[in-house]
Amino acid sequence: MSNNLPGQDLDLSFLNEVADGSDEFVVETIEMFLNQTPALLELISTAIGDRNWPAAATSAHKLKPNLGFFGMMVSQEMMQQVEHMAKQGSPEPAIIASKFTEVYNIVSANLVTLAQIKAEKEAGL
Repeated sequence: MSNNLPGQDLDLSFLNEVADGSDEFVVETIEMFLNQTPALLELISTAIGDRNWPAAATSAHKLKPNLGFFGMMVSQEMMQQVEHMAKQGSPEPAIIASKFTEVYNIVSANLVTLAQIKAEKEAGL
């Protein structure tokens, strides 16, 4: 399986390097990401909808390193922009909402892919 999945902002090279051949580690790490990420995305979405910029910035900050760990570099950069705009009180809520929606869509698709990868790895354990 390719580490860099075509058409997606997802590259598992770093995860595989850290795992050092341990499919159990890969499965556990993906499971943790699958469990935590939807809640963080929902927190950010709600905070943006409520124009609660400190909460949006805090949740975006928590999500960023996880995106990088899974090689979602484009999503990580866009989440950085969301965090930065939220910290500044987001003078343009439509722009922050648009950027977040783009990240949300990419990451949601990646969650499906990661669930499939996790299932494949579990089957081989």
